[in-house]
Amino acid sequence: MSLRTPTVVAALLIACPVLHPLGARADTAINGLVYADFSDKQNQDKASGAKSSDSGVGTDVKRFYFTLTHEFDSIWSAQFQTDIGDQGAKRYDVFVKKAYIKARLDPLFQVLLGSANQPWIPYVDDITGFRYVEQGITDRLGFGNSADWGVHVVGTSDNKLLNYDVVADNGRGYSNPTRSKSVDFEGRVGIQPMPGLNLAGAFLSGKRGLDTYSAPALHTATRWNGLAAYNGTFFHLGGEYFQAKNYNNVTTVATDKADAFSIWGSIIPTPAWTVFGRYDQGKPSKDLKPTLEDDFYYAGLQWRVNKAFAASLVYKHEEVKNGTISTSDGTIGSAKSNNKGEYEEIGIWTVYAF
Repeated sequence: MSLRTPTVVAALLIACPVLHPLGARADTAINGLVYADFSDKQNQDKASGAKSSDSGVGTDVKRFYFTLTHEFDSIWSAQFQTDIGDQGAKRYDVFVKKAYIKARLDPLFQVLLGSANQPWIPYVDDITGFRYVEQGITDRLGFGNSADWGVHVVGTSDNKLLNYDVVADNGRGYSNPTRSKSVDFEGRVGIQPMPGLNLAGAFLSGKRGLDTYSAPALHTATRWNGLAAYNGTFFHLGGEYFQAKNYNNVTTVATDKADAFSIWGSIIPTPAWTVFGRYDQGKPSKDLKPTLEDDFYYAGLQWRVNKAFAASLVYKHEEVKNGTISTSDGTIGSAKSNNKGEYEEIGIWTVYAF
């Protein structure tokens, strides 16, 4: 657990008398969200035939979010969220994912101080709707954080036409609140010209919290994202693209670039059933490892039991050529050149909200 957890909780409690004047009405909500799966996973180096140590059959709780939200009045609120999840290395860890004070001055102008959602990754997850099955491509390939410590400014127009999210953050993600010489900047602007149609773009620039006085950064990491998606009553269809430069080379002499795209779709014949699929292709190191390529897809059938619970039968497949990459599913690929690694998984994925 992060050492800052007690400090953050204490700060929120101390702030309560200041933000909650006598006579004002306060509301508190406690919520939970669980992603769990039972599956058979096979991760193999095709060159040697060796399988990873985490291949096999088992149950995994990828994420368990416990959220406390307190509204002091119509303007001031606070949220505290723990993230309990599979961090690899055969262990579960507990982190503070969100811990912020929010001032809602207007629907189009809200300020959050602390750890809160980053502009891009959670936005895409809300649109795709299948985060419990797999992370979005920017998150899955490790080119972004879903939350970070900083000053966040967000807003949505009353007619839902415009939405935006900008942040000056530490750059290391919610699990690492380390300070550095400078802050990173990330922003998103989205429009919804008609109900269900979402168009958005985002930009990130910074040293990723790695620019210190003892070890100055050599490069600035940048990332561009774009998205177009339509979520209708009977079908969803969308795509995402990102391009990054020096994201993993802030402190190295060498420079590098990466890009990737993802397309997804689903058919919803009834509110209870959804057929869905997704395909990703990425080149995570275009300069240093120009032949390294990642291809990933999944297909599934979701049963929506009620608003709180859904379960999906899913098949996943990933092929990494000419090298290795690390994702939430493990290290995939082959250490030998001109070879590949193959990952397959089939099972039941579930999401439960309470």
